[in-house]
Amino acid sequence: MDGAAQRARPPAEGRCRQVIRRLFVEEEGQTLVEYGLLVSLIALVVIAILTVLGQKVRNLFVTVNTNIASST
Repeated sequence: MDGAAQRARPPAEGRCRQVIRRLFVEEEGQTLVEYGLLVSLIALVVIAILTVLGQKVRNLFVTVNTNIASST
């Protein structure tokens, strides 16, 4: 683009290009999103494990409690 055409361009167009260029160059936001996704995935895995194992752990405590109560 020559100097005259560049000067004729509206200032908002230049700012939009700068914002778009900055979005593709800067990675801070991308890293934050990746960490957020990792935390969400870990939380879902922990919830799934607790849901599956929760009943088994409860049954184990009930059995131990019953055995202790019956032995005394």
